[in-house]
Amino acid sequence: MSFLSNAIARVKPSPTIAVTTLSQELKAAGKDVIGLGAGEPDFDTPDNIKAAGIAAINAGKTKYTAPDGIPELKQAICDKFARENGLSYTPQQVSVGSGGKQILYNALMATMNPGDEVIIPAPYWVSYPDMVLLAGGTPVIVEASLEQSFKITADQLEAAITPKTKWLIFNSPSNPTGAGYSRAELKALTDVLMRHPHVWVMTDDMYEHLAYDGFEFCTPAQVEPGLYDRTLTCNGVSKAYAMTGWRIGYAAGPVELIAAMRKIQSQSTSNPCTISQWAAVEALNGPQDFLAANNEVFKRRRNLVVDMLNAIDGITCPTPEGAFYVYPSIAGLIGKTTPDGTVIENDEVFSKKLLEDTGVAAVFGAAFGLSPNFRVSYATSDAALTEACTRIQTFCAALT
Repeated sequence: MSFLSNAIARVKPSPTIAVTTLSQELKAAGKDVIGLGAGEPDFDTPDNIKAAGIAAINAGKTKYTAPDGIPELKQAICDKFARENGLSYTPQQVSVGSGGKQILYNALMATMNPGDEVIIPAPYWVSYPDMVLLAGGTPVIVEASLEQSFKITADQLEAAITPKTKWLIFNSPSNPTGAGYSRAELKALTDVLMRHPHVWVMTDDMYEHLAYDGFEFCTPAQVEPGLYDRTLTCNGVSKAYAMTGWRIGYAAGPVELIAAMRKIQSQSTSNPCTISQWAAVEALNGPQDFLAANNEVFKRRRNLVVDMLNAIDGITCPTPEGAFYVYPSIAGLIGKTTPDGTVIENDEVFSKKLLEDTGVAAVFGAAFGLSPNFRVSYATSDAALTEACTRIQTFCAALT
């Protein structure tokens, strides 16, 4: 009999972290590896935010805080939601965790019972289904194909809802596709949700500020105020503020849910790092002008990668509205053979051979619930992206 719990058997390690770890190991062994698997900006944390962290250390702000955040950060989060999203919350409706992942995990652990279903549009961030499984729930995957721009339709959502549905997890702009829902597209989904009052909405708005070509971000409770009382609006400072390692995520929602999440956190990690919390206060309250400048860099990189990948016979790479990923289809390469005789049977084989033969590390599409694709993070230098895409071109040209 296994010593480990049944819950552990239901989940798998994060494929994105696995790719990043393997890339680092190969680099350490002297291999020439270009890592396109990590979902984090290559920009440094802005100086004013770093200074706020240093100031917190020097001021001795290094003691325990309330389990789910200091009052100053909760107020900054309320101000952010009011200023940027037109959403009114009080500090009692806010939870701060050690990264966005903890926020989502706490919410699921606080609400899921055996038999509960969670609707997850695919492609999805790799952790969503496994967190649902760990919490004892059942993921219900709704596929959004390339032909529908990786976005589910109102009819698909309607068809997926059952009496057991507890949550819809909604991510826009998306990891892994970068697809963003317009206000009209989102309104079509919220109209469905208004007909099903037992379904709650968990948003993952982590890529809110990474939007291009005039795409206007909006979040469900903003589009449909009628959903306010059953929406957990989740966000964080990791991506837009280049603070992945600081580990601060946050959410706002109904007081009862936030209190339950606080209880979970008080018995697991307790408070997020105090220094990171004070840095996050500065991130949300301080200058925001660098966001537009960073987005111009990301947009240039996006265009570079999209153009170079679309030049490959057998690959189709749509242009995403946001985030810093592309999710090209390799449908035209399935069944082809590498020079050493390996058949590209699926996207996992493709990604593995790409890393082995060229040193380019990307994550295979099956990890995100939709194949045959792979995810490229363009949150790295233009030079690295150009070299990586050149290697992908060479690799694909050699397939027969």
